[in-house]
Amino acid sequence: METKDKHIVIGGEAGQGLVTIGQMLTKALARSGYEVLVAQHYMSRVRGGHNTYRIRTGNGEIVSPVDGIDILVALDQETVSRHKANMTESGIVILDETLDPEGLKAVRVPFKELAPRPIYQNIAGLAVVAELLGIGQEVLQKLIRNTFRRKGDEVVTQNLTVLDEACRWTEAHKSSCTPLPPAEGDSDRMVIHGNEAIALGALAAGVKCCFFYPMTPATSVAQNLITYAERMQLIVEQAEDEIAALNMGLGSVYAGAKTLVPTSGGGFALMTEAVSLAGVMESPIVIVLAQRPGPATGLPTRTEQADLNLALYAGHGEFPRAIYAPATVEDCFELTYRSFDVTERFQTPVFVLTDQYLADSYRAVHKFDLAALAPVAEPDTGSEGDRSYKRYAFTEDGVSPRKLPGFSEALVLADCHEHTEDGHITESMDVRVAMNDKRMRKEQGMRAETLAPRYFGDEGASRILVCWGSTEGPAREAAARMRRKGARVGVLSFTQVWPLAPESFMPLLENAEEVIGIEGNATAQFMKLIRQETGFKVHRTVLRYDGRPFTPRYILQNLGEEEG
Repeated sequence: METKDKHIVIGGEAGQGLVTIGQMLTKALARSGYEVLVAQHYMSRVRGGHNTYRIRTGNGEIVSPVDGIDILVALDQETVSRHKANMTESGIVILDETLDPEGLKAVRVPFKELAPRPIYQNIAGLAVVAELLGIGQEVLQKLIRNTFRRKGDEVVTQNLTVLDEACRWTEAHKSSCTPLPPAEGDSDRMVIHGNEAIALGALAAGVKCCFFYPMTPATSVAQNLITYAERMQLIVEQAEDEIAALNMGLGSVYAGAKTLVPTSGGGFALMTEAVSLAGVMESPIVIVLAQRPGPATGLPTRTEQADLNLALYAGHGEFPRAIYAPATVEDCFELTYRSFDVTERFQTPVFVLTDQYLADSYRAVHKFDLAALAPVAEPDTGSEGDRSYKRYAFTEDGVSPRKLPGFSEALVLADCHEHTEDGHITESMDVRVAMNDKRMRKEQGMRAETLAPRYFGDEGASRILVCWGSTEGPAREAAARMRRKGARVGVLSFTQVWPLAPESFMPLLENAEEVIGIEGNATAQFMKLIRQETGFKVHRTVLRYDGRPFTPRYILQNLGEEEG
């Protein structure tokens, strides 16, 4: 896991264009063959405040954000003051010649000279950073043409002129920064973030409807689906509120459409009655819950893992569900695709539980192999069927035949009350018990298909770090640094957090001398869930709930370990 890389932080106010620089630099690095991992820290405001776009790049596997800064691109003075304490020994700051580097090694750039019009200064900044890193100018030229061609030839030409001027100016300052080593990776990769991968996974699964109410950090799932809506013949509808969004989703599912509902904690809180409705109607629906810190509005643009209990216990009454927790961009795609299959086969709600860090984190990934994907389960659209059809027929595995209205003469009933096998309301005690047992039997089948946690590290490790979702990368890198100092350490990473299959992980935990929970909340929700299901109590925890993502340094410092 050892990698020689650089950590680039672009900082400034919202509205200064730091995301433009960051996204274009990320694409240029990936298209040059480097690995990239992006973490975006931004405040809840359209303009002003202090935001950062952080890129870790280099050769070799990069799985985690880090703290130390090698290159700081300061678009304002506050960026220098805030981050100078985190600069590495060889770190440099790139800033306008009018700003004060505050004692840091600096490249002071005459932005007004290189780009007389402020709108083009972002391109000048991009050119300076890329030239210092050793990125070929032809990569940037192609990127600029692709990015701005819709705005016309004049805009493209202006940007290319600024790029050329800034690159030539930077030639004289290359000694200020050690360039990246030659790229060793594949340049033919996509640069996407977690929410884009979720949208692509849904499209691959055949999603036909998406209902949502905008809520950071889930909104871009719907926005990406809107981009493909006409081409893929799907409906994306912004509802009047979150309550309507999920109920509209249940209506579309009844009609047979694969449906996705993305939201965040506060929005999902409003959906919980409809989640219960999905449980009793046995409706196959996928809900993306992108976590952010609460309670209430909390920190709306920051990250946390505090909604596990909310997803697990949402909805009154008892009914089965599955909860996936992707750790990587690839997981976002694959687990979303899997969710559509699982929700259809078991006819119950399925959750994809992500968070702001992963939702906004760009990575360079290979194109997904759609041909290798197993087909997603489908409802019965056959024309055979009469009025003797029983939508909720008692079955051994709890899964009843699911027909769609209008495809046959079968009468397909659905309601919010307890019901008989054919879907009519009942208050019979015997039917109630039998129907509830039928629904709960699905959990046995789901548990049999539970994804085993991934294990990284030494066989028979004496210390095991247990994590779930997006904390996998930081935990893996922290463990790797501990191993370099002679420790026998492993990482057990859960990408499915419900149902659990204890036989797939308990031997590892029971044989370790120390088990440490790594979790992005204040109460160790997942570690308590493991104890609830198995009786096993982790020995200690490292928790983070300040709205920032885990880093290896944070984990090591909280374990009392020196960084290696």
